[in-house]
Amino acid sequence: MSSSEAIITSDVPPSRATELVRSLHALIDGIQTVDLASCTDSELVEVAAETERAVARLSFAGDRQVVEATERDLPRKTGHRSVIQFMTHRLRIAEPMRRRDQMSATATFPSPTGEPLPPQHPTLADAFADGHVGPAHVRAVIDVLDQIPHAVDHDVKIAAERQMTEIAVDHTPADITNLGARLLAHLDPDGTLADDTDRKRRRKLSVNRQRADGTAKMSADLTPELLARITMLLAVWAKPGMNNPDDPESPHGSIENADPEMVEAAAARDDRSDAQRNHDAFNALLKAVLEDGLLGKSHRGLPIQVIVKADLNDLIREAGFATTATGTLIPIPDLIDLAADAQHWLAVFKDATAIPLYFGRGKRLATREQRLVSFARPDGEVCSTPDCDLSAAHVEMHHAQLDWGLGGLTDITDLAPACPKHNRMVGGQPGQYTTRMVREGPDAGRCAWRLNAEPGAPPNPERINRRPDIPRRFAEHLEQVRTEIHGPDPASGDQPRLHLRQVIDLRNASDAEATLASILLATLCPRPAGTWTSMIPE
Repeated sequence: MSSSEAIITSDVPPSRATELVRSLHALIDGIQTVDLASCTDSELVEVAAETERAVARLSFAGDRQVVEATERDLPRKTGHRSVIQFMTHRLRIAEPMRRRDQMSATATFPSPTGEPLPPQHPTLADAFADGHVGPAHVRAVIDVLDQIPHAVDHDVKIAAERQMTEIAVDHTPADITNLGARLLAHLDPDGTLADDTDRKRRRKLSVNRQRADGTAKMSADLTPELLARITMLLAVWAKPGMNNPDDPESPHGSIENADPEMVEAAAARDDRSDAQRNHDAFNALLKAVLEDGLLGKSHRGLPIQVIVKADLNDLIREAGFATTATGTLIPIPDLIDLAADAQHWLAVFKDATAIPLYFGRGKRLATREQRLVSFARPDGEVCSTPDCDLSAAHVEMHHAQLDWGLGGLTDITDLAPACPKHNRMVGGQPGQYTTRMVREGPDAGRCAWRLNAEPGAPPNPERINRRPDIPRRFAEHLEQVRTEIHGPDPASGDQPRLHLRQVIDLRNASDAEATLASILLATLCPRPAGTWTSMIPE
């Protein structure tokens, strides 16, 4: 039974709010099952419009409840470290950060003396409470109002909020953005009101999540200083013919240091667009930075190199994706090309290593070798905390079975990857985590996390981060479906010869030592009989 169910079914008479929520669900049950065929066309349009209006009003009411829960310190009492975590895991709010911004703009908060303060944008809040605008409209209006220069007079900002609210009532979120741009141009036609404070407030650079094909979109709002540097970079690194990855004779680096005749010949062969040349120039610059060691020698115990792990079956098939320590997916064919130029880090197998991985009480911090072995494990590519996706390049090694201060051992079987935030949330107090290493069953070797609740509250269940299991589970489902449709595969006979474009020959350990730069093969499958072994050198 959940805590909310415990409250409703106790001997205490239900509050008015509880009764209203019960009635609301009863009404929703009716709305979901009512016979719509009896409605006339005009009635159905009205019902649909009013239903959407009710959805918006419920969002406003939900914001009010989150504010009240926050004022009562319910996030901490339920074992959560922050309001965002409470909203995400207890209230199941899909976009808590956006919801927080929405509340900040339209909700009523109490003052330090307990008196209610007006919303930041009262006109917008009234329209939201009445259901005339929905959450998407509110976010679009907030995005416009946040771009008003801080030097604009206060009364002008109030008028702008009222104008944008009127626009939001009758227009789509996309229209709000477009019409808001006109309003901003009217408020600052010469661009003279925006100053360094506004530019610093708006600066950002974001790398979006990878798409299914492995690419990702990067967007940025640049300060004049960074813009000047980037345009200078592109002026000398993105010229036609320069840094072309598809042309082996293309000069690399700056055009100022290149042979003019080589540049001219390469430019004649260059069919890239301006945007593609910009991309390749940026990639070439970062490659040079990595090769020159300007980023340092190590980060959180891992070498600052492109560290990759891949499934042996994918390497054999030359298909699928490999995973880097920063969480990026690289197609296997691209990985093979990358391995030709990389530095030497050998593959790690569970049955072949000469590096000591058990230090007991001799060391508190995990060694580089332990960090690499941890990453190579099937679940080692992200923080082990449930729902966390911070990649291995940014995690610490957590004494999961027993804290170091309590006598824990720095052994690989007792260590688990944990991001700095969650590593510091481990302890015995409510709102902290208790962890242990699973010793038996299909999850053996993984770290289980339990969020501590206050004494007397129902205990939370242990949870394991299942994100790394998604590719493996998909492969299992795919194999099962294929077997159901086509029947079991016939006996495959001998192992196929391992040949990867003559770049990597895993049947020869010395060749692997010469070419497997930055590659860690995960132990997702047993080592085939008669094949090679390898280890990380001291």
